[in-house]
Amino acid sequence: MHCHVLPGIDDGPDSIEGSVALARAAVAAGIETVVATPHVSWRYPNDAETIARLVGEVNARLKQEEVPLDVRPGAEIAMTRLIDIEPAELTRFGLGGGSWLLVEPPFTQVATGLDSIVRDLLRRGHRVLLAHPERCHALRRDPRMLESLIRDGVLTSITAGSLVGHFGSEVRRFSQQLARDGMIHNVASDAHDRSQRPPGIAVELERAGLGPLEDWLTVEVPGAILADGQIPPRPAGALSLEAPRRRFWQRGSRG
Repeated sequence: MHCHVLPGIDDGPDSIEGSVALARAAVAAGIETVVATPHVSWRYPNDAETIARLVGEVNARLKQEEVPLDVRPGAEIAMTRLIDIEPAELTRFGLGGGSWLLVEPPFTQVATGLDSIVRDLLRRGHRVLLAHPERCHALRRDPRMLESLIRDGVLTSITAGSLVGHFGSEVRRFSQQLARDGMIHNVASDAHDRSQRPPGIAVELERAGLGPLEDWLTVEVPGAILADGQIPPRPAGALSLEAPRRRFWQRGSRG
């Protein structure tokens, strides 16, 4: 659901050869479908037409190279760019051509209006998948905001590496607590290349104790998103560690 596989468009591969190498690594990791989600930000002002063209070129090259990977169109839209994107163009950024948008919250300590911006998208008929919310300082500081957005229908996509410490211990702890509290709906690789940020997911899920949820997190929920279908409920009793009675940010001292 989150992969920077398109060439020369952002901080992913520089060339289509790099795209093919990343695709081969994805297939070796057991992945059959990836959504190309290049950045749409002030630094990378990509447009839907360019993304669609590159998806076609990459799929054609993969077919030629006999790499069995299906690449779908999408985008990782920076929250700071949303107000600047025309409605028709925004619709074209939907994951797999559907109604779900992959929205990237800022990495700043404070993100004023984050929840209002997301709720505005919901009011306009979009569905929102939040990219790596565990790496957003503002959401770690105010996790009640994330919980409230999830109640409103927003889903979260956690980066696999976050679960095992690739982005630091604080991000790891928050990611694992979100898992315990049932606030993770998808785990993606956020791959950028075949070596430094490769397209692995399964190993990280096992290491984090989320192996029993692998199919739901990486097949069932993404499949429903791409089909614009109903999100399947999280399997009951899939984890040995039960969610606490109260969210970890709601616990108070006794006495």
